[in-house]
Amino acid sequence: MLDYAHLSALAAVIRTGSFERAAQQLNVTPSAISQRIKLLEERLGVALVVRGQPCTATEVGQRLCQHVEQVALLESSLRESLPGRQAEYHPVTLRIAINADSLATWFIAAMARTEGYLFDLVLDDQDHSADWLRRGEVVAAVTAHGTPIQGCDCHPLGALRYVAAASPAFCSRWFADGFSEPAAARAPCLTFDRKDRLQAEWLRKASGTDLHPPLHWLPSSQAFVDAALAGIGWGMIPEPLASAHLRAGRLEALREDQPLDVPLFWQQSRIVGPVLGHVTRAVVQEARTMLIPG
Repeated sequence: MLDYAHLSALAAVIRTGSFERAAQQLNVTPSAISQRIKLLEERLGVALVVRGQPCTATEVGQRLCQHVEQVALLESSLRESLPGRQAEYHPVTLRIAINADSLATWFIAAMARTEGYLFDLVLDDQDHSADWLRRGEVVAAVTAHGTPIQGCDCHPLGALRYVAAASPAFCSRWFADGFSEPAAARAPCLTFDRKDRLQAEWLRKASGTDLHPPLHWLPSSQAFVDAALAGIGWGMIPEPLASAHLRAGRLEALREDQPLDVPLFWQQSRIVGPVLGHVTRAVVQEARTMLIPG
């Protein structure tokens, strides 16, 4: 039988990144945290924490952290059905993988629809966020994968529409005669990170071929908008972030007839599905007010 005081210490170290912050969170001394981790590692015969700045989990350590979070969710659900629950407040942490553009456009409003939870959000591209669920490192994910992951339930959310946009000055310089394959191959392009394929996918659909323009790397949704407004490059901007600038003429669409719609799905671990019912409803409802039908 595993000692849950030891498991809670492990989870706190991994979530906060240090023994000191874990001790503050659990109201004990750092040496007590260290001793609990040591005893747990000795009992299991494997390392659970990679000491560093920050501390990280080994594969076994991560699986134990996920177990602790699932138990906390189930206990939270049980407490809600017991007498006197109104006098208690025991928030549990939900670790969720989400793409940056969903976080920048609609997910915060979904979080505001819930209460009694703390959120630990992991940012990753929508084509890769499901990998966190497969590894058991999160309890839910906003993902582009519509096929249910093993052990998970899948809910369609709608599609996030993107517009290929740039400033009027940028368009005048690089696309003076309108969008064309030669111009698109030369015009500087904004890219979120090396997992971001939106610009390449749009170029392929708009031009009918693979193009490789010069790239700026900007790992921030807001930086994308700011860089486009400043005339640094063009990029695929979520329509909720671009619409006001397009109406005001601060941005122009490279091809008004060529948006790019990315279907999104909410996948959650089936083990804690009943506990996350309220969160799932909030996510689905908010997504359907902000996204277009998928």
